Amino acid sequence: MPLRKYKAKITIAGCWINSKRKLNTMINRDHSAFKKEAEPFFNIIMEGLKGEVDGAHFWDAVAEDAVFEFLYRFPGFAGKIDGRKNYMDWFSGYAMVLKSADSLVVHKSTEPGVIILEYAVHGVAPSTNKLYDNNFCSIITIKDRQIVHWRDYMDSLAVIRATSAD
Repeated sequence: MPLRKYKAKITIAGCWINSKRKLNTMINRDHSAFKKEAEPFFNIIMEGLKGEVDGAHFWDAVAEDAVFEFLYRFPGFAGKIDGRKNYMDWFSGYAMVLKSADSLVVHKSTEPGVIILEYAVHGVAPSTNKLYDNNFCSIITIKDRQIVHWRDYMDSLAVIRATSAD
């Protein structure tokens, strides 16, 4: 009889251990980064990473020590955020109200664990009530079924158009 491999998540005192025995702190589901207004983003990312990461929600898939780089520049916008908690805290202030996300294209790099996602998000900028349509390219590094590095490119002009007064 062949031996079967099972993946198990065991919860111990507010932490879970994946099959590689990496300890992760459980995420506070009441954190304001779990924004309903951003669900289209969370959903398209998880669709693009299906089978590559663990977790039901985007935040579940992010390693505690993940690094996020944003290769677009706006006054007061961090070009780099270290750690899931810091990114969640920043994301709590995300203002766009997304209605949908589409145009997903998934590229698997020749470098192991690297996936490139192209996608678009659509919504409204509440500060101006203008439509917001943006295209992204996210280069994601996965290790032990978690996002450990994220490099993001987007159409910066789309943000400026949506948030600027006429």
